[in-house]
Amino acid sequence: MTRTLRSAIALAGAAALSLGVVATSATALGTGSEKQDVKIGLLLPESKTTRYEKFDRPYIEQKIKELAPDAQIDYYNAAESATTQQQQVNTALAKGDKVLILDAVDAKSIQSSVQKAHDAGVKVVAYDRLAQGPVDAYVSYDNHKVGELQGKALLAALGDKAKSGEIVMHNGSPTDPNAAEFKAGAHSVLDGKVKIGKEYDTPNWDPNNANQQMSGAISSLGKDKIVGVYSANDGLAAGIATALKAAGINVPLTGQDAQLDAIQRLLIGTQTITVEKPYKPEADIAATMAVNLAEGKKLPSDLVPTTVTSDGERKVAARLLGPVVVNKDNIKDTVVKDGLYTVKEICTPTYAAACKDAGLE
Repeated sequence: MTRTLRSAIALAGAAALSLGVVATSATALGTGSEKQDVKIGLLLPESKTTRYEKFDRPYIEQKIKELAPDAQIDYYNAAESATTQQQQVNTALAKGDKVLILDAVDAKSIQSSVQKAHDAGVKVVAYDRLAQGPVDAYVSYDNHKVGELQGKALLAALGDKAKSGEIVMHNGSPTDPNAAEFKAGAHSVLDGKVKIGKEYDTPNWDPNNANQQMSGAISSLGKDKIVGVYSANDGLAAGIATALKAAGINVPLTGQDAQLDAIQRLLIGTQTITVEKPYKPEADIAATMAVNLAEGKKLPSDLVPTTVTSDGERKVAARLLGPVVVNKDNIKDTVVKDGLYTVKEICTPTYAAACKDAGLE
């Protein structure tokens, strides 16, 4: 081999080595074009309430894919079991998910799972319900405000009858921290202005239990004494409305979640109001939080403009949205306008006449 050829080979090797060092340095400094894998676990609490499978899940998954087309999404539904949800967190961690979007079945019992995720370097976005433990971000609606709106609507519907009898309160599941906020908000409006004859918690938001509780209240108080019913959500309201109808009672009844059957009850007068918490904005924000965290980014202040307190002392970056009262007169301007339901979905033959009276045609 000639001296000239040996020199050329040596120069080429040195150049390649130099390029390798530069490439390695760029990677080490994070200046390369490679992206972090986006692996997100989505954990929802149950499917008995129609919102989770029909709205929350598809909206969240759609937004994640919009922001990160190659994202891996692992979906779990706990079917109302806190134990199942804890096991699902373990599975998500084993799969390598970097962020969990978590709507807790039981906000307290899930704390150890949230801590486990935190210890593993996995971020947790609390969705709709504030789980206990080291949560990284939270998105929901102003739940105290929801209760206030329900209470005000019930008082308005009662009018002069507010103190002529008693109301029954159904506050929802004791394991759901939102239920406590709805209850507090409602009491802040109702206390001193109505007499509360019976008040119930309803585990797992079970409509069948609410039906039995309402039937018991009617038997205990007497149907002529009941002037109104506070129901924390539409699922409970469905069971309550059935019990009221069976007893021949038609009094003001509240709700929440703007379920399709509740909208139809508004039309025929067996439910007075529901509270709409548009699912898409909440889902989009949760997905945006999760993708940012999965990509190692800090959440921008406009995404989390406030904080909430978890575990009595821990501050959690949060976004709280504003709820909307829906009644018979504004269905078109709320749930229809927001794309929750079409007029055709609402106005089935059973409700055609009521739809016409409400201007839904």
